[in-house]
Amino acid sequence: MDLNLELLNAIDSFVWGPPLLVLLVGTGILLTLRLKFLQIFRLPKALGLIFKAQNKGNGDIDSFKALCTALSATVGTGNIVGVATAIAAGGPGAIFWMWMAAFFGMATKYAEGLLAVKYREVDSKGEIAGGPMFYIKNGMGPKFKWLGSLFAIFGILVAYFGIGTFAQVNSIVDITKMTIGLDPMWTALILTILVAAITLGGLQSIASAAAKIVPAMAVIYFISTIGVLVYFADKVPAAIQTIVYSAFSGSAAAGGFLGATVMLAMRNGIARGVFSNESGLGSAPIVAAAAKTKWPAEQGLISMTGTFIDTIIICTLTGLSIVVSGEWMNGLNGAALTNAAFKDAFPVFGGYMLMIGLILFAFTTILGWNYYGERCMIYLCGTKGVLPYRIIFIILVASGAFLKLEAIWVLADIVNGLMAIPNLIALLALSGVVVRETAKYFDHLKTGKAYEEYEDLDPSKVTTSKAQDSLAD
Repeated sequence: MDLNLELLNAIDSFVWGPPLLVLLVGTGILLTLRLKFLQIFRLPKALGLIFKAQNKGNGDIDSFKALCTALSATVGTGNIVGVATAIAAGGPGAIFWMWMAAFFGMATKYAEGLLAVKYREVDSKGEIAGGPMFYIKNGMGPKFKWLGSLFAIFGILVAYFGIGTFAQVNSIVDITKMTIGLDPMWTALILTILVAAITLGGLQSIASAAAKIVPAMAVIYFISTIGVLVYFADKVPAAIQTIVYSAFSGSAAAGGFLGATVMLAMRNGIARGVFSNESGLGSAPIVAAAAKTKWPAEQGLISMTGTFIDTIIICTLTGLSIVVSGEWMNGLNGAALTNAAFKDAFPVFGGYMLMIGLILFAFTTILGWNYYGERCMIYLCGTKGVLPYRIIFIILVASGAFLKLEAIWVLADIVNGLMAIPNLIALLALSGVVVRETAKYFDHLKTGKAYEEYEDLDPSKVTTSKAQDSLAD
């Protein structure tokens, strides 16, 4: 196992080397500049749209359900376990780099949601099909279809071996065993039955479950972490100072913590930030494409709020809870680290509070990623691939309870990085389309002009020649 882990770490270091970090953050910076810091100036509008979107236009689900389904996949163990592993490996400074990745990632997530709606299609079953595969094929042109297929292959791998199964299941098993002593066999059985019952119902079943669970779990976890911060209120200012200072100076060795360099903090913060909010990964646009809207930019704004909620709010609360408790210096990792922080504040109930939050987060992520992987499979093999995909997914959920934590997170990092590359290339190539669609939408808000009055008509019927003309501009 040590040899295999060493090999995985070597591959992970190569995939998440400087080129990918530059591509990931650079794409967000470019889009931020071209969109004139839209994630700052248009954030109030975006937050308002969560509940006030018109939901007029072609689509399978309303914008709120699309956001909840996307959040169900993004708000997962990355917000609890991922933050803890980032701090354990890179020190408190990793949180600062999570913030940076999230800030620029909001522009990236906006572009993903916009392009997903603009270039979506209707499949043979009459359902909306969209995501990076389609904006690569329809936006960049048929000669880049291979790049879309590559994304779909990596997407299935992430669903099977990355965010979608192992990392979530393993975290649920760990926290239930740690808190209530539940045998992993029982956890795996219960989880597998629940996942099968919901995912076999398809998008409508998943979206309906997400719309009920996601708001509740966010509120529960928000109250829990605020409780920890109130308990350690006198240490919060110093914790923020430590986070910022460590981001640029590294962390000195203390207790069981061996120390971290600035590069480690940056790498772990960005990698775990992407794992958590999935900006640039290309997953969220798969479900954003199904939203009932005729304005690509409207869904882009709603999608953007996912990164804000996931990282700027939830990951920050987790990170601050860990830092103020001082447990990050005691050699703990993963759920055990976050659990220790909660127990410091609430010795009796802290463990149970964290367990409930983590189970809900991880469970909904499994549901969301089941759908993402399924759409990637349909893109590659058609609807005949759905049943085999679901069966394999459920089997992997059942087996994920018996794998080791460290190897799981390294494997998840590798497939995440590979999935991001085709998507980021497409976002750069189609950045001009993003800018033009943004201008149309905000002109519409001022003038009331209908989408059909603009040059591009139905976004689901954009011809290849038009797409190529847009790309050439």
